Amino acid sequence: MLRLLWATFPLFLLLTSTAGAETTGSLSVHLLAPGGTAVTDAELRLENRTTGFARDLKAGADNIFTLENLPPGLYRLTCISPGFRPELRQVNLRTGVPLTLDIALELASVQDTVTVSGSESSDLVDPEATGTRTALSSAAMDKMPAPAASRGIEAYLLTFPGFAMNANGAIHPRGAHNQITFVIDGMPISDQLTGAFATALDPALVDSLELYTGDVPAEFGSKVSGVAAISTRSAAGSGRRLFGNTQISAAQFDTLQNVTQAGGESGRFAWFASISTVKTHRFLDQVSFDNLHNGGNTERGFLRLDWQAGARDTLHFNAMAGRSSFELANLRSQQAVGMDQRQLLRDLSVWVRWNRLLSPSSTWESTIAYRPTVAYLFPSAADIPVSASQARHLTTVTFANRFNRIAGPHTIRGGIDVQHFPVSENFFLFLDPANPFLFSKRRSGSLYSVFLQDSIHWQRFVLSLGLRYDNYRFLVQGNQLQPRIGVAYNLKETGTVLRASYNRNFQTPPNENLLLSSSEEATRLATSSGRSDLRAQRENVYEAGLQQSLFGKATLNASFYHKDSRDQQDNNNFLNTGVIFPVALARIRVNGVEGRIVLPAFHRVTTTVSATHARAISTPPFTGGLFIGQDAINLLTSGPFVIDHDQKLSLQTTATYDIRWNWWTTASIRYDSGLVANPTTPQKLAADPDYADLVPYMNFNTDPVRVARRTISDLALGYRHMSGDRRAWDLQIQVNNAFGVKALYNCQSVFVGTRVVAPRSAGVKLRWHW
Repeated sequence: MLRLLWATFPLFLLLTSTAGAETTGSLSVHLLAPGGTAVTDAELRLENRTTGFARDLKAGADNIFTLENLPPGLYRLTCISPGFRPELRQVNLRTGVPLTLDIALELASVQDTVTVSGSESSDLVDPEATGTRTALSSAAMDKMPAPAASRGIEAYLLTFPGFAMNANGAIHPRGAHNQITFVIDGMPISDQLTGAFATALDPALVDSLELYTGDVPAEFGSKVSGVAAISTRSAAGSGRRLFGNTQISAAQFDTLQNVTQAGGESGRFAWFASISTVKTHRFLDQVSFDNLHNGGNTERGFLRLDWQAGARDTLHFNAMAGRSSFELANLRSQQAVGMDQRQLLRDLSVWVRWNRLLSPSSTWESTIAYRPTVAYLFPSAADIPVSASQARHLTTVTFANRFNRIAGPHTIRGGIDVQHFPVSENFFLFLDPANPFLFSKRRSGSLYSVFLQDSIHWQRFVLSLGLRYDNYRFLVQGNQLQPRIGVAYNLKETGTVLRASYNRNFQTPPNENLLLSSSEEATRLATSSGRSDLRAQRENVYEAGLQQSLFGKATLNASFYHKDSRDQQDNNNFLNTGVIFPVALARIRVNGVEGRIVLPAFHRVTTTVSATHARAISTPPFTGGLFIGQDAINLLTSGPFVIDHDQKLSLQTTATYDIRWNWWTTASIRYDSGLVANPTTPQKLAADPDYADLVPYMNFNTDPVRVARRTISDLALGYRHMSGDRRAWDLQIQVNNAFGVKALYNCQSVFVGTRVVAPRSAGVKLRWHW
């Protein structure tokens, strides 16, 4: 593989790749006194009120205030200098093209007021957004009572609308099964990243997160039901040679966690590193109310290097690695016979980015990335009803170039994408010891893409015009021209932005166990007849929505969407294990309504409320993939059915109250009306010793049968001790599932099995800063 990387390095300079993220930007501010002299004695603060992102700009030797590594968005810039009138500006950052502002300050008068310049619209409403976009900053994430253990960034995404909550951190974005791409500093990851299937992303390395679920930009491909663009923490611009923190956490179920971070900046070079470890006896969501055989641990590391190579060139190096080793939770019958299945996951990601400033209005970005992952399932002699083992290797090599240009009313971004993914699968299934099923195969695939998008400002309108072309070559070949078109109209007088969009998407099949699921050998195991390779999912997505400023104090973001897809992709979970087999059905139709209200810092209270309704109807027959040992498959092939992504209502509320004297408290409350369960009756469920006690937590009065509704509350109380203007240490006490609610995520689902909601767990976090 190293030879391949070296041999293809010239292509890296000429070609391009991947669905890279919208690049972080930079801001430079030159403050001028009435006589034209530079003002350096000033406090400049940049903040996004809806996400909680806030940074102070620092003056350099050139008397210019600068700030790097800024996620795209709409910001408020406040300038305060002794003897001058305070100045307030709105700053719109959309690309990697550096933004420079010259601000002429006015002398202070007897009655100082804040002068508003630039856009007339409220900074709570983004007139640029032609689709649903939500964002979150590390400052807001720090105060959320998210559990430790195997959960990753998905625990924070669930505070956004559009997601159905599932077990082990899995999330269904807008009626899809985990079809989400994480783009980390320009590197895309479309693997299954939940705790049961991969080492989850470490939230501790996130500086800001922006989520796209509507009118997804044309630069994103592969899995685009949701795209989470993540900017990681960086020491660039810190002005400190060495800083860091260490956090120790402890909770029930013998859960221990440590996160240690350090960074520094010297001249043009900056570095940041993070190491986290978790040990727990409740690694996964258990399959019964007994927490049987469910221990595990995970380790994750991250390194980022930033080098300002010249006036126009910046180089970034990132490395990220993870390892998870854990037991697979047992049913009571499995525990009684000593079943001891275990799983091991490992991954490594290394990527380099080069940013070149071509002119004051255009930039060039290049990225090369290498990501190998491995997954092992270890069986035991007591496995029932079958014994299975797995060794799966997936490598993704990515090349990427991006061109950005701002020209008058146009913001242009284009690129060409190349991705190569060698896959190796080894699967052993012992249904009959005298005739074991053995599978071992290697194949390689590629995805070639090109895109061009332009955001055009015309009077009150913003037009987003994007076009993407994908050429997929693996077990099957397919291609698709994908228009991505959106429009936003700004009613400045009422603080309203109306929007509508149409996206044509081409979602490639998941690579996990794709070879086995599409093989001739799989016909020996499948409960349905025939075999077919999984084709890419093709879908039309329509969305209409609005943003509304609520009295200048809060903002409402609401949308309606409709998705119509062919060759719907999903996964079949093999007997509650960490093994998944991709499957496809003929069609799926999803309709949804969602909304989000954000109330930033009102009387020291910050509140978000998200609501989601989704209706998902799948239509058989199964057009590809593999089901093993699922009796209910016959019920799902008789006609259209409501799939387990469907949920009538989910509500998520998070409220943080900054009490006083550096104390704060957060409450996070989530209501779910219940996902679709396996078609069954109370009598059948009660007759099974493994599931008999689940009957009270089911809703048999609906058609189809669902798990019962639930409301889960997480609470946190924190204290931040300051030493001068710097944090010295933090203390946080939290209780997850504070009221000890017993509930289900799923029950005997043909797609994801059975999982129960985590019981009450109290914990404490202590963090030191230096």
